[in-house]
Amino acid sequence: MEIVALVLVTLVSVAAGVAHYLGAASLLSFTIAALALAGLAWTVSFATEQVGERFGPAVTGVLQSTLGNLPEFFVVLFALSAGEVVVAQTSLIGSVLANALLVLGLALVAGSFRSEGKVMSFGRRLPNDTATLLLVAVFIIALVGVSVAADNSAARHVKAISIIGAVCLLGVYLTWLFPYLRSDKERARGRARLGFAPAAMLLLAAGVGAAFVSDWFVAELRPTIDRFNISATFAGIVIVAIAGNAVENAVGVTLAWKRQHDLAISVIKNSVSQVAAFLFPLLVLCSLFFAQSLTFSIAPVLIVALLLTAIAVWQITGDGEGTIFEGVALIALYVILAAVALYD
Repeated sequence: MEIVALVLVTLVSVAAGVAHYLGAASLLSFTIAALALAGLAWTVSFATEQVGERFGPAVTGVLQSTLGNLPEFFVVLFALSAGEVVVAQTSLIGSVLANALLVLGLALVAGSFRSEGKVMSFGRRLPNDTATLLLVAVFIIALVGVSVAADNSAARHVKAISIIGAVCLLGVYLTWLFPYLRSDKERARGRARLGFAPAAMLLLAAGVGAAFVSDWFVAELRPTIDRFNISATFAGIVIVAIAGNAVENAVGVTLAWKRQHDLAISVIKNSVSQVAAFLFPLLVLCSLFFAQSLTFSIAPVLIVALLLTAIAVWQITGDGEGTIFEGVALIALYVILAAVALYD
């Protein structure tokens, strides 16, 4: 089954390249590239799962989130190189919000439905740590946003403040990461279907493929946005965020359905904290090599959305339990946010 899927992913990725270089219609090229991006994300997810069979939920969750975010990383890089700063920013913010609201909500619904007493139970440490990391990121973003809105002297140094904030965020994230990984006592949850070397090679191939496909995806993004007259904010918050994380997100929900609650929460929560406290600041530093820099200055409505999301996620998952009602509430928040972005 996996071999068939890998062959299909390869064919779709090749088709995306052909459509791009032969000048096919923008909508067709964009659709094929989006499918290829999702397929490559599945490939990364599958290979990571094989490697992760040798470790516990903490290591596996971090590994899957890190490698699963490869397509997102390349999409943002190519968006910046194309001058699409709004798309780059909103795709990162959208990734955080989609995982923290939509995906976590779906996982809570699936996990609770399949659990005794309709309550999904999991460890409390990761949800609380994720909330802390997200709040640190929001703190920086909110201060920059208020400075820009007030047009004070700090507003003239957003780039410098963003660089300092990025370094601080990376420092906080790494300070949390290594003790968290060392706390993982579980090993060998199952028997891997791929050896370590083939899985590593598959990860490398998928990473290279993601770099090319992300370039083609971004190249067709602007014509598609213009054709359907949708805002760059909606494209980043919903379309790019979901396309770049589609299969990775599905993994978290599937694990919750299979009653692997701690691993499901690890995959989802690690993705949230990683994008907010690692990927975003890392890309802020990487953007210094581009004509237009990425900063922490984002739209006020997104600052509010991030802050309320951090509070909601902490309140709902901080006790180590989730219910169907709480899952539906998170999904509803994401739908409302998508509606606001659509009419932006």
